[in-house]
Amino acid sequence: MKRRLKPWLRADSRRSISQIFDRLDYSRLGTIYCDEGGDEFWKDRRGPCQTLGIQLAEVLLGRLRPGGRSLYVGGGVAEIPLLAAETMELGREVVACNLRADEVVLLNEACKGLPFRFMSEDARAAKGMFDHLWIVSILNDPERFPELSALSYGHANPVTFNPTVFVKEREKVFALVESCLSKLRLPGLVTTSVEEIPWIADWCTRRRVSCVVEEKEYPTAIVEDPVCFIRIGEMPLNR
Repeated sequence: MKRRLKPWLRADSRRSISQIFDRLDYSRLGTIYCDEGGDEFWKDRRGPCQTLGIQLAEVLLGRLRPGGRSLYVGGGVAEIPLLAAETMELGREVVACNLRADEVVLLNEACKGLPFRFMSEDARAAKGMFDHLWIVSILNDPERFPELSALSYGHANPVTFNPTVFVKEREKVFALVESCLSKLRLPGLVTTSVEEIPWIADWCTRRRVSCVVEEKEYPTAIVEDPVCFIRIGEMPLNR
């Protein structure tokens, strides 16, 4: 996959992203993202979320073709610059799925009038095929998969770790990976966190498709997991 030089977002795209962040209801978002201290959380994260999101969007644009489709698994505030860039700069279709219905309402209120919407549905129900899959800090989510997450981040306590629960969580993640990656048209691109690379690589190994993990990592502002790009299915593998 030959990549173009990194483009810069147009001024109107940057302005639209800034206006979205200005319209977001951070007080209500604080209760969604945090059990307590939500105001301080967004005071610290709002600026970096916008800035790092724009920087990552500019990198992503150089890896996507105009007019394609992207599936965002768990799209939220951090993904706004990416969604805006894809739709406004490349005319792409984006399907941004988020299981938190209350957050989806707030996001869509702030993004009103722009060419993308968030949907309160499971990404596994998304229709059609996509050439880009965004799945960042989903497969190791400590709320959904506490034992698996602890092991993934190297925080597992050997005294309290529950292997039975871990096995059940792992099976759920295997199923989620299979469902989402089966929607990826090859060759395709996956954006994911560094900690989630093993899940993507395992799927490629089992499907016998090539998997190239780009070396460069990019910072994020909310979960703070570094993300990377994985190019899938570019090269034939010997069977």
